[in-house]
Amino acid sequence: MNSTRQHWNDVWSKKAHAEVSWYQADPGSSLAWFDRIGIDGSDDVIDVGCGASHLADRLIGRGIRQLHLLDVSSVALDQIRSRIASKESATVVEYLATDVLNLDPPPSVSLWHDRAVLHFIRDQEERRRYAEIAAAAVRPGGHLVIGGFAPDGPLRCSDLEVQRADAGDLSRLFGDHFDLEFSSIDSHETPWGAAQSFQWCTLKRGGDDA
Repeated sequence: MNSTRQHWNDVWSKKAHAEVSWYQADPGSSLAWFDRIGIDGSDDVIDVGCGASHLADRLIGRGIRQLHLLDVSSVALDQIRSRIASKESATVVEYLATDVLNLDPPPSVSLWHDRAVLHFIRDQEERRRYAEIAAAAVRPGGHLVIGGFAPDGPLRCSDLEVQRADAGDLSRLFGDHFDLEFSSIDSHETPWGAAQSFQWCTLKRGGDDA
C-alpha cells in the first residue's frame, strides 16, 4: 500500500495535471454516460481515482447532492481541493485518501465512476474484492460506470502494467450484483497526440439477494 501511495504521490508531484497521459480538459466521455443514465441533483456520486480531474467541477456545476472523491494520492486530492474550494455549491464534497481496496465501509451512492483505476488491479482476487466493494457501495437501482484500457489498448500506464478488458470481461467480473446495460469503445488522445483505446461499460445494480 505504501509503495502504491508513494508511486502516485510522485507522479502528481513531478508532473502538471495537463502533462499526464489521462488528462482531459473536458471529461466528455464520462459525462455522456451520466447523461444516458440520467444523473441529476438527487444523486450521490463517488469518483474512484479522481486525481485532479475536472469531472468534479462539472458535477458540482450540475448540483450533485454529495460527491465522494477517492484517490490513493493525497497530493492529487490537495490539487483538486484547492481548485474547487472557491466554487459556491450546495454539493457536499468528501475527500477519501485511500486505496479503493481499503474502502471499508464504502459510502452509499447511486453512481460509482471509475476511469482508469480498475485496470491497474491485475490480481484476480483483488479484482473480485473491488467488485464486492462496488456492490456494497451502489444502492439497488444505481449504476457503475467503468472505463479502462480495451484489449487493443496500452499494456502499461505510468510505468505500471495494466489488465486490459473487454465488455464481456467486465460483465463477468461484476455479474453477481450488476447487469451490463451499455458498452462502447472510445479513443482517448493523450496530451502528446497518442491514441489510447478505452472500453467503457455501464452496469446497473440489481436488488439485494433474498
